[in-house]
Amino acid sequence: MFVIITYDVGEKRVGKVCKKLREYLDWTQNSVFEGEITKGTLTRCLAELKTIMDDQDSVYLYKIDNPRNIVKEVIGEDRSFDTMFL
Repeated sequence: MFVIITYDVGEKRVGKVCKKLREYLDWTQNSVFEGEITKGTLTRCLAELKTIMDDQDSVYLYKIDNPRNIVKEVIGEDRSFDTMFL
């Protein structure tokens, strides 16, 4: 499946959450990750995130079972990892 994950966490945990999500997904913008992932791997990723998060933190998960239905349009600069560093 294809997922998009966004997060809003305390300043002290931003780096840890970002680092953890980079293990599983592609970093596209500040606090935004996306990519293909299996259900089992997603479950593991979310469990690991929960160990980092505090009660006031939040993670938003958007699941798309059929990625062929996605149309991604970037208006302005594409700040995805691939375009920034490759």
